[in-house]
Amino acid sequence: MKGKRVESGLEVSAFRLARHHLAGKAPAEPSAICHDVCGIQAQVMSAAEIALWARNHELTRPAIHSALWESRTLVKTALMRGTLHLVAAKDFPIYIAALRTSRVRQALQIMARYGVSENEARAVGEAVIEMLCGGPMTRKELTRQVLALGIAGKKSRPWFEQSSWGVMRLPMTEGLVCYGPNRGPEVALIRTDRWLGGQKPVGEQEALRILIRRYLSAYGPADSRDFSKWSGLPASEVRPIWHSLEKDFIVVDIPGMRGFMLREDAKALGNRDPECGVLRLLPSFDAYMLGHFEKQHLVEARYYKRVFRDQWWISPAILLDGRVIGTWATARGKKNTVFTAEPFEKLSKSNRARIEAEVASLARFLQTPFEIKWKA
Repeated sequence: MKGKRVESGLEVSAFRLARHHLAGKAPAEPSAICHDVCGIQAQVMSAAEIALWARNHELTRPAIHSALWESRTLVKTALMRGTLHLVAAKDFPIYIAALRTSRVRQALQIMARYGVSENEARAVGEAVIEMLCGGPMTRKELTRQVLALGIAGKKSRPWFEQSSWGVMRLPMTEGLVCYGPNRGPEVALIRTDRWLGGQKPVGEQEALRILIRRYLSAYGPADSRDFSKWSGLPASEVRPIWHSLEKDFIVVDIPGMRGFMLREDAKALGNRDPECGVLRLLPSFDAYMLGHFEKQHLVEARYYKRVFRDQWWISPAILLDGRVIGTWATARGKKNTVFTAEPFEKLSKSNRARIEAEVASLARFLQTPFEIKWKA
């Protein structure tokens, strides 16, 4: 396999920043951003909105909500790693086809540990789909009405009542259910065939090949272990598909690591002049932070635990030229929002000014008065 060597990680960072709409691209619509970065994690919806703002400072929150609930060019559902994501609606069949078999198996295994049989799980899922024929329903409504049918036994009932997504777990994993507009503070679920209309199905193997190529286009150079970590698919399932595509890859040697990228992207990497001074505020669980197994290209080892914290929590990050130079946080005050910036080391005046400009832009996006506090 043909190889390529780069002298520093700056070229790679510049490539990834551009592909993630964090540098060098004209402002894009939410669906185009989600397409290019292979989804925005939306376990915390406010963080997902900030992730989109970080990639297009001209976006507004109403525009994001419109893409989700009016034009429906975005869809919110559980995908990679079993976590909620925003993805382009046109890409929805690809993600579901690529992930469904593995995720259904994993879901059934988890349910079995809590006393839910496969027959019960599937019967509950079918009841959910039937209930949603009449339109969207909240989780509480679905749980109450489905369990009232008596199809879940005494042993399994607590799991459906208390677990994350409960009765919706299997239908969402299979791509039959997605999120609809909230009902007040309550999350509402809706049938995807009603919400997104008829979509062309994609075969599982073809979907996996497409997803691997999309992933490398955004996160390359990377390897199969990175893709497995990012997607949540077992390494044993990833390797055969990955190896079948290696004729389309080029090996990239970077000081301290080796990875693969698409042949058509190699020229973009080689011809790209590293951009200096690209500073962005990334929210918790930003896509840019989640693409690789190892994180040394993102943050120095001595600061690792300040970013990638216990219980899988990822701090909001101050990103400079593709590396984390500090963290930030917000707190609502009586009159304004306090943005606290905590750089790892002393900042230059220009970088301090860049952070202040980013905070001002984010405050406009959030439509809040603000002040900045600096924490050493």
